[in-house]
Amino acid sequence: MASLLYLNPCNQNQTCNKIPHLGAKKASMRSYFVRCEGGNDDLKSDEKNSEGRKRLKILIAGGGIGGLVLALAAKHRGFEVKVFEKDLSAVRGEGRYRGPIQLLSSALAVLQEIDENVAEQIMKAGCVTGNRINGLADGVSGEWFTKLDLFTPAVRRGLPITQVICRMELQDILINAVGSEIVRNKSKVVDFMEDSNKVTAILQDGQQYDGDILVGADGIWSIVRSKLFGEQEANYSSYTCYSGLTNFVPPYIDIVGYRVFLGLNQYFVASDVGNGKMQWYAFHKEPQRNTDPPKGKKKRLLELFGNWCNEVITLIRETPEHMILRRDIYDRDMIYSWGNGRVTLLGDAAHPMQPNFGQGGCMAIEDCYQLILELDKLAKSGSDVQQSYEIASTLRRYEKKRMFRISTVHAASRMASKMIDTYQPYMEFSPGPLSHLSTLRIKHPSIHVARALLQFSLPHFLTWMIAGHGFHIKRKRSA
Repeated sequence: MASLLYLNPCNQNQTCNKIPHLGAKKASMRSYFVRCEGGNDDLKSDEKNSEGRKRLKILIAGGGIGGLVLALAAKHRGFEVKVFEKDLSAVRGEGRYRGPIQLLSSALAVLQEIDENVAEQIMKAGCVTGNRINGLADGVSGEWFTKLDLFTPAVRRGLPITQVICRMELQDILINAVGSEIVRNKSKVVDFMEDSNKVTAILQDGQQYDGDILVGADGIWSIVRSKLFGEQEANYSSYTCYSGLTNFVPPYIDIVGYRVFLGLNQYFVASDVGNGKMQWYAFHKEPQRNTDPPKGKKKRLLELFGNWCNEVITLIRETPEHMILRRDIYDRDMIYSWGNGRVTLLGDAAHPMQPNFGQGGCMAIEDCYQLILELDKLAKSGSDVQQSYEIASTLRRYEKKRMFRISTVHAASRMASKMIDTYQPYMEFSPGPLSHLSTLRIKHPSIHVARALLQFSLPHFLTWMIAGHGFHIKRKRSA
């Protein structure tokens, strides 16, 4: 998560033993299914296309979470699939330190529908956070601002509980499931060509591969996107982010999953990531491309957050300098068409958003499911899959069905950062000659709306995301 719910770097093991009542709910965890809008098929089927019918061939640019999940789903559907990744050894962005990714219930449910065994491995390797107290607190006082229930909405719908998992571990599980024969490393897609019968991916070394569909899953700096729509500058969020991973177990570890500490133009996110480690993110509003002197990150953080509560200061102090990284936060404006012809986008290539709510990976996983449902309907329709019109219509239908949910989360992630621009817990006001007797704390007028949004709208919004509304998660009826 980040911002109002962000989670990210390193390895851990599950903390399911911290859910004393979860065992009683275990049977219901398997009693649901996930279906995207317009989808009626059980994704667990491995059936091939009818004999003599050409198998759909899918080319995927990018071997991150989205690209690998799509490849796994395509493999189970009997499609031909090839993934091209420039460097599997460097998990995007910050290598091994970028670590844990938050997986909300809706994303975990999708993974179970795609491959139950893979989902089980992921949940076994992850660290459950949704069974504890999570929410927002004031950065200076440390007092809770609002607490968020990630557990009840999931259990009521028989869904897995929100967790975090190391990106590298998640990537390894997915690569092993997809197969090395499908994932081609050291292969960067730099261009493509399309005609009436096929699309051709062109690699950096000049090799070319033909397919029926090209999916750009190559992140916020997507080459496929730039070839579709031209070069466009990403938008700087006005926030830089320091991230740190520390071998420190705070006394509240069994009670708190993650906490977002709020301040004016800055905020601090702290999360358990398992294995005795805590991950934190410190966001500060400032111009882009600023730098710190060598070994100066911790010193600056202690200056920025030095008057904050002990929970924040302790995490910074307990983190070695070399485990603190810095990066500016970018997103892009929403676009309402993600492709053209035989080419489409998913995940950050289509809709990069600020890390508020920690939904980038989850939205990419959901994208994969909607796309594979649409492609499966095309393959089963009896249409000639070589027909560009049929393929283009299928891809545009996938994009349309994802647009409402994605645009809602994208807008909310931007709004979360804007609210920090005016955050104040209160203003001190001393009225007249009796001020020596009492000091009245008058909330700043501009805070009323922000407080209402955070305290009342945010929990409802999270329930909406957890349950997959706009993405239709429905419970299976018991036999």
